[in-house]
Amino acid sequence: MARLVLLRHGESTANRDNVYTGWSDVPLTSAGISEAQRAGQLLLTQNFNFTAVHTSLLQRAIVTANIVMDELNIAAVPLHKTWRLNERHYGALRGQNKELTRQEYGAQQVALWRRSYTTVPPKLTRPDYERRYTRYGYRFEPLAESLAMALKRLVPYWLDHIGPALINGQDQLVVAHGSTIRALIKYLEGISDAGIDGVEVANGQPIVYELDAKLRIKNKTIID
Repeated sequence: MARLVLLRHGESTANRDNVYTGWSDVPLTSAGISEAQRAGQLLLTQNFNFTAVHTSLLQRAIVTANIVMDELNIAAVPLHKTWRLNERHYGALRGQNKELTRQEYGAQQVALWRRSYTTVPPKLTRPDYERRYTRYGYRFEPLAESLAMALKRLVPYWLDHIGPALINGQDQLVVAHGSTIRALIKYLEGISDAGIDGVEVANGQPIVYELDAKLRIKNKTIID
């Protein structure tokens, strides 16, 4: 039986300032660094045998993953970085204060943008064309994403990389973002489109799944 750990990065400057982030590359706060260290210390008590760590192309997740790996003394374990684990793209909302958008657009509309499975936030007028994504081709970067769209681009990575390792009995650690972890939880637990609205994922709090050889959940634990 293999174990899968899902971990949202530590507090970022955008979390602290209550702004939309998405694919914007913001750093951890000092509190976020402490949360990552604490997550690693909690995992150290559980005797995991991780054969790989998976994270996004955004520094808040990468730095969290590196801190956790240091705490676990697993620097030799491969760290795989993929855009497929990036946070959901918040489009034209990026950088805006969440409370101010509630005042401007109304709480109901903001709740749909943030929590609905299918609602797409206001789109950018054009992609950013960041250098880290140019190898994926022209028009690769999204203009905005719903949670459903984020799950669609995440599932191939799960099927090709994370799932097969778990089937082979290898513990896997995924360090990602609030939305992409919510998407994975929805996928793993078979949560309805409406039901995912109420699922929250805290910064720096490991979620552990024990899975059988067919990736059926035998147990779920949140380590706190």
